[in-house]
Amino acid sequence: MLSIIRLLPTQIPRGTPNPGESIPIDFSDPFELIVFIILPILIIGFYFFWRNKNRGNRK
Repeated sequence: MLSIIRLLPTQIPRGTPNPGESIPIDFSDPFELIVFIILPILIIGFYFFWRNKNRGNRK
């Protein structure tokens, strides 16, 4: 049993993001603000604009 407990830390790969190492999003950084707030809103807005435009062409 003790050997299993010693092997558990070796299961986490090095150099990759792990759940325990994640940090919250910093909205004071302009890049993160653009990527996580502005771009999703623009994509959703363009989708609805494109969908309504295509519905008008079906008539």
